[in-house]
Amino acid sequence: MRQRTLGTGVAIAAILLCAAVVISGLKQAANRSGLPLSDASIIREQAAAKHLDPALIAAVIYAETKFEPRPSSAGAQGLMQILPATAYYLAHLSGGSRFTAGDLATPRVNVAYGSYYLRYLLDHYSGNEMLAVAAYNGGLANVDRWVAQANGAGRSLTAQAIPFPETREYVQRVLGAQRAYRATYPRELGIS
Repeated sequence: MRQRTLGTGVAIAAILLCAAVVISGLKQAANRSGLPLSDASIIREQAAAKHLDPALIAAVIYAETKFEPRPSSAGAQGLMQILPATAYYLAHLSGGSRFTAGDLATPRVNVAYGSYYLRYLLDHYSGNEMLAVAAYNGGLANVDRWVAQANGAGRSLTAQAIPFPETREYVQRVLGAQRAYRATYPRELGIS
């Protein structure tokens, strides 16, 4: 009888272990379905080349297009929603002489330019991701003005103090998505 009880206990333990594995897999699948990722190799490549967190690049793409590129009403294009005028400026800064606006539809080119711009903004704001993300959405001149106003009042600009509601929400969405991408896709994004 004792052997039968032991066998039943082992069977129940095996069933519980299998259930735990299935539940864990379902949770991961549910997380991934709400947090899409494509072109991970391009993101990893650009993150390494531009010394960026790959989860930050993925988070900007998620906030901009959810990995479904489509032109915006303002004319921004591609995964990272880059305006052609911004891309031409970035091409000039980076020495890209063969760039055409049509190139923004190519994921590799779009992510390269968007990543270059993120690096540029991070350098401008001494590595402050919140300010860089705010400028990616709200514009460099606006964020510079907000920072100057905050500094003039003896404080630092916080995400909650961003005057544009859209930009304030964008910053929160990107920084939250960055944490989620780090947790959900560490292997795919090459995060150790």
